[in-house]
Amino acid sequence: MIWANLAAELTEITEELRRSNVQVRGRKRGVGSGVIWSSDGVIITNDHVVSRRGNTEVELADGRVLMATITARNSQRDLVALKVDATDLPAAQIGDSENLRVGELVLAVGNPLGLMGAVTTGIIHSVGTTEFSRRNWIQADIKLAPGNSGGPLANVQGQVIGINTMIVNGRGFAVPSNVVQQFLSNYPARPYLGVTLQPVLVAFNSRPGFGLLITEVVAGSPAEVAKLQVGDVLTGVRGIPFHKPNELFRILENSHVGDGLTLNFQRDHRQMVADVVLCSRVSSAEAA
Repeated sequence: MIWANLAAELTEITEELRRSNVQVRGRKRGVGSGVIWSSDGVIITNDHVVSRRGNTEVELADGRVLMATITARNSQRDLVALKVDATDLPAAQIGDSENLRVGELVLAVGNPLGLMGAVTTGIIHSVGTTEFSRRNWIQADIKLAPGNSGGPLANVQGQVIGINTMIVNGRGFAVPSNVVQQFLSNYPARPYLGVTLQPVLVAFNSRPGFGLLITEVVAGSPAEVAKLQVGDVLTGVRGIPFHKPNELFRILENSHVGDGLTLNFQRDHRQMVADVVLCSRVSSAEAA
């Protein structure tokens, strides 16, 4: 009886996820997936699913095909927000990706190889940065295929906690739902410093720590205005040293345009401070 009830609940959850899953036709070859993020027609998918030129079509689970326009885009996080002219759509329940635990059961819904609303299951492998990316990812031992990109990764409560994005060494990588929420709330004004950085080891207050070596300063950026230079090593924020190489990027992701940021840095073995006022990103370059 317990197993029968569990199976019935999973079936119901799966059907709800399938209703909020869409097929995205944004390129001449192949299709991707998307998630109805809100009932007023906002759909989230991957940047690589949608062409920068031409039209984008979205097919809903009920068979309707609608034209979509791009309202927000972040190629670095491989995210796109689409808008369709429709209301009362079956929006997904959005979960809190911060609550994910390793080993947790998850479901993926998508359109692999054009098969609409296919479902697969797996478990969370890890959450956080990776050896090849300083950005946060959800890694899951789950079977994905071309066409799953942009589709939902959900927990067993049916809440979307990630957007499936790529496959690396047979493991699925998804953008956390909290990152998607932040992308929607901050776009287009995303704060940045205007520097290219390289992690290094430094001594901070006679203790070893992480530093970020500035290898490039963008002209006219907040970093240049604050007189930061190539060769400076950022060591902390507001007197608190970095304990991980990606801490500055997390701080920026939780900041807003116009915020002030006090940066601790080293120049010629001297400890210095720079007060920076964050502004919006002026290009899509991979910089902080």
